Amino acid sequence: MLGSYRAELIKLRKRSAVWVLLGAGLVLSLIFGYVLPYVGYLTGDDNPQTNGVPRVEVLRGVLPERVLDNTIGGFPVFAGALALVLGAIVVGGEYTWGTLKTVLTQRPGRLAVLGGQFLGLFTLVAVWVLGIFVACALCSVGIAAAEGGSMAWPGVLEIVEALAGGWLVLTMWCLAGAVLAVAFRNVALPIGLGVVWILGIETLLAGVASSLLPDLEVLTDALPGANAGALVFSVTGMVAADAPPGVRDAVGGGRALATLAAYGLVFAGLAMFTTRRRDVV
Repeated sequence: MLGSYRAELIKLRKRSAVWVLLGAGLVLSLIFGYVLPYVGYLTGDDNPQTNGVPRVEVLRGVLPERVLDNTIGGFPVFAGALALVLGAIVVGGEYTWGTLKTVLTQRPGRLAVLGGQFLGLFTLVAVWVLGIFVACALCSVGIAAAEGGSMAWPGVLEIVEALAGGWLVLTMWCLAGAVLAVAFRNVALPIGLGVVWILGIETLLAGVASSLLPDLEVLTDALPGANAGALVFSVTGMVAADAPPGVRDAVGGGRALATLAAYGLVFAGLAMFTTRRRDVV
């Protein structure tokens, strides 16, 4: 498996699609976390998006004390969709290119190859999360220096918890994309189904449960997106009124953590079972 892991890291480093996805996640985090709020702060009363919100509160949202909110606030939905696409192209690409058969004839077993892909994804997601945090931290420091704002930072433990929670959220979505890629043995269909689920179906179900059918909340609170948002809400401690789309206190942080870990294990287990038992072509 270690040989497959090293080979996977080389492939990930050389694939342009991987860098496009990582760059898109970074750019989206900076635009929604810093560019738009800071422009709203600078324009003040002329900006309808900040109407009724004190300018000092708008500025506070882009200072270092709120860096964790801006780093992982988009993980449950926007970055989660990108992570699902990442998992689908990494695992499904071997089927689309027809290279899996060639790889398996070289010595490693099916589970070793899949395990190497999973380890490569886990490593890449960790680098992704750290990269977004560093970029957000630099933006926070720059704005604080320019506006004379507070340089107070969250505690070290808070930072570690938030980044670990963000890593788990993105890893779970990566594994969701991977298991869909194994099930359909291609890339396009898993991406289409996964993105529609994240951006459409879960949001629609949550809206119906909250407004029309409250009894459905038991079901919606068990969905992966709801628990991803609840975990981000828990580890950042953000205010519900300021939370980005998909982030809400649907369930407690402990339950969200356990649920996401369970989803990840189920997705990985299904992918391994299917890969081992079914023909690769």
